[in-house]
Amino acid sequence: MDVSQYLEIFIDETKEHLQNLSDQLMVLEQEPENMDVINEIFRAAHSLKGMAGTMGFKRMQRLTHDMENVFQEIRSENMKVESELIDVLFRALDALEAYLNEIMETANEGTEENEEIVNTLNAIAAKATGKEAPEQPAKKEEAAGTEASAASSDFQEEAKYYSISVSDFEKTTFEKAQNDNQNIFGITVYLQESCILKAARAFLVFKALEELGEVIKAVPSVQDIEDEKFEFDFSLLYLTKESLETIKNAIETVSEVKQAIVGNYNMSDASAESTAAASKTEAKAEEPEAKQPSANTPAPAAAQQAVKKPEAKPAQKSAQKNAAQKTAKPTVGRTVRVDIEKLDVLMNLVSELIIAKNGIVSISSADEESRSDSALNEQIEYLESVTTNLHESVMKVRMVPIESVVNRFPRMIRDLTKKLGKKMELHMSGEETELDRTVIDEIGDPLQHLLRNSADHGLESNEERIALGKDEIGHIYLDAYQDGNNVNIEVRDDGAGINVEKVRNKAIEKGTITPEQAEAMSDKEIIDLLFKPSFSTAEKITDVSGRGVGLDVVKTKIEGLGGNIECKTEMGEGSSFIIRLPLTLAIIQALMVELGSEKYAIPLGNIQTIEDIPFSEVKHVQTKEVINLRDTVIPLVRLDKILDVEPGEFKPESLTVVIVKKGDKQAGLVVDNLIGQQEIVIKSIGDYINCSKLIGGATILGDGEIALILEVNTLV
Repeated sequence: MDVSQYLEIFIDETKEHLQNLSDQLMVLEQEPENMDVINEIFRAAHSLKGMAGTMGFKRMQRLTHDMENVFQEIRSENMKVESELIDVLFRALDALEAYLNEIMETANEGTEENEEIVNTLNAIAAKATGKEAPEQPAKKEEAAGTEASAASSDFQEEAKYYSISVSDFEKTTFEKAQNDNQNIFGITVYLQESCILKAARAFLVFKALEELGEVIKAVPSVQDIEDEKFEFDFSLLYLTKESLETIKNAIETVSEVKQAIVGNYNMSDASAESTAAASKTEAKAEEPEAKQPSANTPAPAAAQQAVKKPEAKPAQKSAQKNAAQKTAKPTVGRTVRVDIEKLDVLMNLVSELIIAKNGIVSISSADEESRSDSALNEQIEYLESVTTNLHESVMKVRMVPIESVVNRFPRMIRDLTKKLGKKMELHMSGEETELDRTVIDEIGDPLQHLLRNSADHGLESNEERIALGKDEIGHIYLDAYQDGNNVNIEVRDDGAGINVEKVRNKAIEKGTITPEQAEAMSDKEIIDLLFKPSFSTAEKITDVSGRGVGLDVVKTKIEGLGGNIECKTEMGEGSSFIIRLPLTLAIIQALMVELGSEKYAIPLGNIQTIEDIPFSEVKHVQTKEVINLRDTVIPLVRLDKILDVEPGEFKPESLTVVIVKKGDKQAGLVVDNLIGQQEIVIKSIGDYINCSKLIGGATILGDGEIALILEVNTLV
């Protein structure tokens, strides 16, 4: 049974469980007596343990199992939730995320055991029960030997592997294995009666054994086990160079295995009485290094696994297998979970699209005499209506709540509280606001930069806040809301605000601007210098900030998504960073304009008004063209000069100006002609055009002509 096909599902669901654990632990820290939260954490840990076990990720399974044990003690009221426990659980959560990242990179969980976290969790659970913490498997192999022999005696009448029949060919295989000094074990595995996925548990047993040796024969057959055509036990004949205790431990680490009976398999003993066989098994458990002189192991039938060469050492095979897993990075696709009702709507619209197509085909194939223009127009209108609805439905499918990005930030602020020694709280609103999945995937890092800046630079220390008469606890706000065709995300704090003079002096010191330029610059222009690469006002570099990498990265990333960012601040009151992002990056409404003989698209979300301006109203301020529109001075941008477009022959009597807005800034784009509003599909133009900052993409018009899409944010 190959579980690699379920890797993508495992990764998606593990991310959800880890996020749920993080959220619930944050609540538990504030409400340590909340049993609903405790039960939810227990369930999430249990689900994660089962998933990791099914996929064969033993270290991940072990860690979640220990977390589950701790919460079982809390549920049983044997212990209370304390801050020390919360810290350990968060460290365990970080370790699980590290396992997940390794799985996403290599399809393997890696070799990190996280013994320190495991030991701490076991010690906490043991303290609650009044027992000693259990020894780790590596340290208790000797004790396991005596336990194995005792367990074998308890289940001696159930060692069913003695009933497995072998052929002459399989006896020959046994002799070869014996000559190669391999152990030949019989194994009977009993699953818990409550086990639901018997085939999955059996697969995990097979997978664990194949890493240490070779399964030769199974009863029932391998196919029957995969099809769950067995009760709660199955038996195996097995070749390995590992000890009996190692094999038994490997099997019993699989979740929902009730008992594993492992003994040395001997052909002559197979027909003897079960008591004699059991005594031999016990003797072998006490002396694991001893070898039976005569042993034969059956080989698999053709329908089962092919017999591997006994010369191949299990340790080498395991190493080769791990190396092969690490060389090939798993292909993990980006997925969106879609409500079935949305898919039903899409299906209905596609069926209507086919009906509209058939109608147009029918009209086009009719005789010219019977062809009606009104019927054709009617079908075109119908087709237009269907495609518009189809577009809206597809957009809804692509939309994802911003919650999937921001829900990890409360944990980050908690960690910063401890690291920086500042008391702070994060308040979030608008988590249900939806954005295109493409935007969601990219927005996480910029928001993280802004929040870390607010925590480190924005908020004062606890002592400073008290001295200023402020609340000792600093407050950081993350608000998201829709504004027309855009989504605004605002990160603000109630800290000290940005010291404009300090920024001005730092810019002069670094040579970013000259003293003369600094005198002429407004406060807003000075603040915008913070978005310059390698610019930082921090006095010292920490692992939180101060390296000059942050706001420039944020601005580049946001503008790459077709959005923009601006900063507002007030000394002593705090700062606010406002990000504006388009709802979607795929299909937009745009105003089509002409410049000379070329056509361009201006996204409708950026347009404020369209004005007809007489030449006489164009003024000059510091050699730049401006217009005074309703008591607002707006600079003019001559697109034909910027884009190097040859002017047309037609000489207009006035200027056609498209007023666009970016935050508080406005600009008037001078165009030759307006074509009209149109729904366009954005296509990437790659590296074909050098002035890529001015061009946000391209679109194909109805007549097959290409029109470039203007990036308004760089023009304002």
